[in-house]
Amino acid sequence: MTAPSGKRNQLVLFSIALCAALALFAGARLRLPGELRLFAADPAVLPLTPVSGAAYTQTATPFQPLPTRSPTATLTPTHTVTSSPTATFTPLPSSTPLPPTATDAPLYPLPDDLPGEAQIEGVHGYAQAYNLTCEARSAVDWARFFGGNISEMEFQAALPLSDNPEVGFVGYYDDPMGRLPPLAYGVYAAPVAQTLAGFGVDAAAVSGYSLNDLRRQVASGNPVIVWVVGNTWWDGTPVDYRAEDGSTVTVVRFEHTVILTGYDAYGVTLVDGGQVYWRSYDTFLASWSVLGNMAVIRQ
Repeated sequence: MTAPSGKRNQLVLFSIALCAALALFAGARLRLPGELRLFAADPAVLPLTPVSGAAYTQTATPFQPLPTRSPTATLTPTHTVTSSPTATFTPLPSSTPLPPTATDAPLYPLPDDLPGEAQIEGVHGYAQAYNLTCEARSAVDWARFFGGNISEMEFQAALPLSDNPEVGFVGYYDDPMGRLPPLAYGVYAAPVAQTLAGFGVDAAAVSGYSLNDLRRQVASGNPVIVWVVGNTWWDGTPVDYRAEDGSTVTVVRFEHTVILTGYDAYGVTLVDGGQVYWRSYDTFLASWSVLGNMAVIRQ
């Protein structure tokens, strides 16, 4: 049995009204206050709990774009020019020896009767005790090689005194170096040889001696005392000095003595107090010649 048509229409209208009411109710829930909303439109305005005792306001951080990686430059290899090796000319051996070059040829060739080089062992030098006692120091070191036993100041005290260095020692032995007579200066070969002879050592003074004379003495095993400038410097400026006895003597600042103990094709070996050094022939001869190639040799 079916219900009357009037009641059926009422049920339909009721159902439609109920559905509309439910739709309105659902829309109202979606617009409730923030704490009941399921999603907030802007997280930057969410309510915050203040820090005790201070006001705190959060400011929205602006959007920071992600860093963009710059492309890395890629090196492009360049072409390197490589030179081709150049052929080196190698001369063929020759049956005729080439002449020596200028740097190899001795500037002061030796006589045929002398060896190409010679060196005397056993000459020991010591530093001079005072500014101007080089002659005494050289004399006693030289005498020791031949068996003499003399102290430096013993020899200095035995030297004669004069304002002429060819006669005796000029000035006080510890005055400054580099002066000229009549100020403190030194002494020349003749008084030194005479004083050595007084101690029983055979010695002779020479001047105008030659390089070959020196080398012949060394080749025979005899060291030689020579008068030079400074530590055998290149040269010096000679000065003519007139002594009280009326004689004219050549003098030079920093007059000095050393002992020649060896030679080779290019130079000489010298004992200068406590040091030993080598000088080329050019340097040695320029220094030695200033006072006229003066020396004391074994008699």
